[in-house]
Amino acid sequence: MKLLVINPNISEDVTALIEAEALRSAAPGTELVIRTAGHGVEYIETRFEALIAAGAVAETIAQHCGGPSAGRVDGVVVAAFGDPGMPALKELADVPVIGITEAALCAAALQGQRFAIIAISDRIKAWYRECVDRFGLASRLVSIRSINEALNGIGSVQSDFKDTLLALSRQAVEEDGADVVILAGAPLAGLARELAGQIPVPVVDGISAGIRMTEAVVALASGPHRAGSFAPPPLKARKGLSPSLDAALADVQSAQAAAAAR
Repeated sequence: MKLLVINPNISEDVTALIEAEALRSAAPGTELVIRTAGHGVEYIETRFEALIAAGAVAETIAQHCGGPSAGRVDGVVVAAFGDPGMPALKELADVPVIGITEAALCAAALQGQRFAIIAISDRIKAWYRECVDRFGLASRLVSIRSINEALNGIGSVQSDFKDTLLALSRQAVEEDGADVVILAGAPLAGLARELAGQIPVPVVDGISAGIRMTEAVVALASGPHRAGSFAPPPLKARKGLSPSLDAALADVQSAQAAAAAR
């Protein structure tokens, strides 16, 4: 199995964190292709920044899921909390495209009734709430607690704020009643392992959940979307797309047409 893991921001430091946790989490025999967004921002904190990131992620997916079959992947992990471009990106490829938010929420929902999210900034909280609501789990979210200090650097959030993140996690359990804690965002990748045993409820790492959930969905071999709301976009005139994106759209549209003709 080969999985494409995309960092939707431009920080190579965050990509390194993603890669380290992804390698620890992947099953034996799973090959990982790690990529960083070709354009965008250092880290995604707002809806507009997510909009920019979505285009970069789409381009990366197209490069690995369109055109010749050689080099194609079996699944895609969008490795930023908030899932930039999701669920629209599911329309672009014939392989499962899973965001770490949906993976983490599913993992949390399987382990407890009520969950809390620990985030890296106050500004990000409104967008995260909207994401949880989109997945129909708003009634099970007890809180989003976040760091309310300026970050020294996105790659050093864990080392700079480890004690704060631990305290926020414990508060979510003791004061908010969380059955599960989600450490949100790629900058926190791997921290759940480091804090093991220090938080008295299950702790979900988004990257780990994204890898394992994507492996599971790929293994289900459920088949691609050929109808419904996640079917490929309808064929129509288009202009100015990159060759890879145009090819990826052409591939999924051709496959849909072939399926309809059977």
